[in-house]
Amino acid sequence: MDPYGVPVHQAPPPPFDAPAARRLREALGMATGHVAYGLRAQYGLQIPPETVAAWERGIVVPSQRELTALAGVLWCAPSELLTQATTLREHRVARGLSAEDLARRVGLDSSSYRRMEDSGRWRGNERQTAALAGALELGPRELLTATGRDGDLAGLLRDAVGARWQAYVRPVSKMLPMDRGHLEDVLQQLHTDYQSRMVATLSWGPSSEDTGEAGRDFLDRIVDHFWALARA
Repeated sequence: MDPYGVPVHQAPPPPFDAPAARRLREALGMATGHVAYGLRAQYGLQIPPETVAAWERGIVVPSQRELTALAGVLWCAPSELLTQATTLREHRVARGLSAEDLARRVGLDSSSYRRMEDSGRWRGNERQTAALAGALELGPRELLTATGRDGDLAGLLRDAVGARWQAYVRPVSKMLPMDRGHLEDVLQQLHTDYQSRMVATLSWGPSSEDTGEAGRDFLDRIVDHFWALARA
C-alpha cells in the first residue's frame, strides 16, 4: 500500500537460475557470508547469509534489485543468473537495464514503457521496435515473443497466403526488423507453398475433407513455416 492506501504494483521476480548462482559463488571461492557482506557493503542491502543460501537452493527468488546487486558481487552479468528470458521484463533485467534506461533508448516516456511491459503487449512504432530489438539484442523471433505478437503474426500470415501477399509486407515489417527484400521473398515463397499444397490436394480427388485438413495443417504451423523460410 502507498501512503494513500492504494495497492502498489509489484513486478514479478526474474527467472532466477539458482544453480548458476551457486556455481559462480564457488568459482570465486566465496562463502554465502561473503556474498551477504558484499550486498550490504556495496549496495546497502541487508541480506543475511541464510537468504543467499535460500536463493541458491531455489527456495526464495531475489527481486530485480537484489539480482542486479548479486551479479555485481559475483562479478558477472545479470543474464548469467537468469534462465532463458522470454518477456520484455526478463530481457531487460538480463541486460542490466532499468525501465527508465530502456524507455529512453527506444524513445518512450518511462510510464508508457512500463504499461507495455506490465501488460506484455508492445505498442511502439516501427522505429521504436527496431530500437528495442537493438537495445535488448533480440533476434526477430525473440523480439516477436517478447512483445507478445506471435498471435498477431500468425493472423497476418494466414491472411497473406490466402490473398495477395504483397499487401502484407508492410504490416509484417512493422512488427519485425527484417530486411524488406528478404521479407518479400519469404512471404512470396510462403504464399506459393500454401497455394501449391492446396492445388496438389485438390488433384487427389473430390474430397473436400482432405483439402480442408491439408490447409488447416499448414495454417496451424504457419509461423514455423515462416521462420524456417526466414532462416534459409
